[in-house]
Amino acid sequence: MKKLVMLFAMLSVFLLAACGNDDAKQNNSTQEEKPSSDATTERTTLKVASLIPPMTNILEIAKPILAEQNIDLEIVILGDNVQPNSALAAGEVDANLFQHKPFMTEFNKANGSKLTAIQPIYYPNFSIYSKNYKNWDELPVGATLAIANDASNIDRTLQLLVQNKVLTLGEKQDTYYTLKDITDNPKNLQFKEVDLLMLARMYDEADIVAMYPAYAAPLGLTPSEDALLQELPGNDFAIQLVTREDNQNDEAIQKLKEAVTSEEVRKFLEENYKDTSIPAF
Repeated sequence: MKKLVMLFAMLSVFLLAACGNDDAKQNNSTQEEKPSSDATTERTTLKVASLIPPMTNILEIAKPILAEQNIDLEIVILGDNVQPNSALAAGEVDANLFQHKPFMTEFNKANGSKLTAIQPIYYPNFSIYSKNYKNWDELPVGATLAIANDASNIDRTLQLLVQNKVLTLGEKQDTYYTLKDITDNPKNLQFKEVDLLMLARMYDEADIVAMYPAYAAPLGLTPSEDALLQELPGNDFAIQLVTREDNQNDEAIQKLKEAVTSEEVRKFLEENYKDTSIPAF
């Protein structure tokens, strides 16, 4: 009888050990198959530099779209049109949204940087305005025209004047047209070069000002109602999403690109900026 009891006890221990081993194997297998919670919840932060609406509005619209994809968008608003490119080149931000491709190209050329435009967002209606004159014919000979002082925007202003047949240019000698390329200037326009962000202030000081809708809008000006001259269709000056060569293919950057060209952004531009910012996507 004692032998039978001992045999039963040994058998019970064996069965418990076997079950314990099976449970351990099952637990290990479950742990191996279960994906890491860190991998599914890991979030990425993107810093994007910008200046003013509607550029900042577009980024605000993109923010919740990206949040659903585990990307936190930090909008860095800077004070001039040099800082966003300097910050991007230095790796302080991951992208910027404020400029057209020729402006970026000029920055790269001057600074040896490798910024790259990866997506056109919208065409701003670049126009010429005047506080004191209602049309071009009223403008006196020798009038002062305030223009942005960087090479790409000088080129753009001159081409606008040529498109509207109020100025003639000779053959382009370099990448951009310059004031030296003017061959016929019937109004004897006097050009005053200022920083891009100073153009709105020049509306009170100069006879005429060439500026973007983003700077004209706060003054209550719209191209269709207030501009003396407007840029005609067909140009290379769409506002672009810009990154660096080293990060342009990153997954988060590609998702940013999708977010700023979403239907939500298109609808926003068409409903709020249809006269000044035409979607380029």
